[in-house]
Amino acid sequence: MNRPIRNIAVACLALFMLLLLNANYVQFVQADELNSKNGNKRVINEQFSRDRGSILVDGKAVAESVKVKDEYKYQRLYPEKDLYAPLTGYFSYIYGRSGIESSENDVLSGSDDRLFVNRVVDLISNKQPKGGSVELTIDPLAQKAAAEGLERLGDDTKGAVAAIDPRTGAVLAMVSQPSYNPNRLASHDFDEVQKAWKELTTDPDKPMDNRAAQQILPPGSTFKLITAAAALENGVVTDIDDKVKAGTTLKFPGYGYTLPNENGGNCGGNTITLERAMNVSCNVAFGGLALKIGQDKLAEQAAKFGFGTDPIDKLPASASRFTAPDTKLEPPQLGQSGIGQYDVAATPLQMAMVAAGIANDGDVMKPYVVDTVRAPNLRVLDKPEPKLLSEAVSSTTARKLRDMMVSTVTSGTATSAQIPGVEVGAKTGTAQSTKDRPPYAWFVSYAKDGDNEVAVAVLVESSDTARSEIAGGRLAGPIAKSVMEAVIGK
Repeated sequence: MNRPIRNIAVACLALFMLLLLNANYVQFVQADELNSKNGNKRVINEQFSRDRGSILVDGKAVAESVKVKDEYKYQRLYPEKDLYAPLTGYFSYIYGRSGIESSENDVLSGSDDRLFVNRVVDLISNKQPKGGSVELTIDPLAQKAAAEGLERLGDDTKGAVAAIDPRTGAVLAMVSQPSYNPNRLASHDFDEVQKAWKELTTDPDKPMDNRAAQQILPPGSTFKLITAAAALENGVVTDIDDKVKAGTTLKFPGYGYTLPNENGGNCGGNTITLERAMNVSCNVAFGGLALKIGQDKLAEQAAKFGFGTDPIDKLPASASRFTAPDTKLEPPQLGQSGIGQYDVAATPLQMAMVAAGIANDGDVMKPYVVDTVRAPNLRVLDKPEPKLLSEAVSSTTARKLRDMMVSTVTSGTATSAQIPGVEVGAKTGTAQSTKDRPPYAWFVSYAKDGDNEVAVAVLVESSDTARSEIAGGRLAGPIAKSVMEAVIGK
């Protein structure tokens, strides 16, 4: 072979090797990235025409695929519609996926690496790949009780409920009001899908938001649980019988501001016990405690309960905050922060974590919503284990906080949560907003009855209720009670 021919052969071999390397790189390195790329019609068509696995609650499908007589072969259906939409999310040809439909897409679509053998068997059998299933931790009775409780407040109600098992972190209920119908986005009538998307995304009430995990608002007096925890943990007070400052107002020397109690009361005297301060939700007492605790230690205590962290996997969520980063609070601002105002903002899920940590002897478990992931043949692929998020307080402090929460239910502002024969502890909250909108009504609670435990947080953002009637115990308390009763079987 002469030199020119040899050079051409070497060049062709080099080009062939480069082509081979590029093909392997695309198929094995870039495959996942290209498959997940928005607008990849081949992948979209393939997945949309597949027998997608079900999302289950207590063994019943809340998202499933059924056969239809059109080019896509299967239609995604959500039998419970808006009840589970904040959890399941949607599966849409045009707009992709959200919620569990997104986070567990590989399993549901059958493309998960753990389902490789299943895909090979389907290929040999000339069958379309089938997706696995995802079972959620949700208690269906608690979910319905939460939704019905919010609905009873009127059609214009905006709010959310989060309930978790204090011992494991399993989410037992997660409801957002208003919600939406994901069937409209899963339709094969794409003109109607686009119409629905426009309506939902331009709605000022934001029905597609999961308020329980994404909406952060001032928690008001429910934050006093964290202030009390910090006071006990840092020795500012040692027991619930210790006396704290009360009276009608808290003054801040050098500042033209005073912190009043709700409705101008004096909480029962110029000095009262910490327990009474919790029972009557005394602003002056907890504002004063915040000043003694200090910003750093109060922020640290909030962080131990989960503030500032992404609270849950598999779902979109917002981190709650004690204050904006790198902010030095002035005394009036610190006093307001101690009662859950100023810049403090939390999700219902976060406040449920606070109650759960107190109920669980100070240990805060990482919330989770996926209980079991299975292959199409029902083989278990994954079953998450409970994880400790943090040791928020000592067991001794947790017991003292529970004692105060229980007495708040028996003789304080949270009597609406009483359940005969059951240990129930709670804290109410009425968080002030702007002058042109009503306050936010909060209720944070836990219930223990034998082996059954649950922690609940309810937020009523707005409703048809008259402004003068808005209070955490009055609006949110009965909802929390119904959820607790659903879980413990009362």
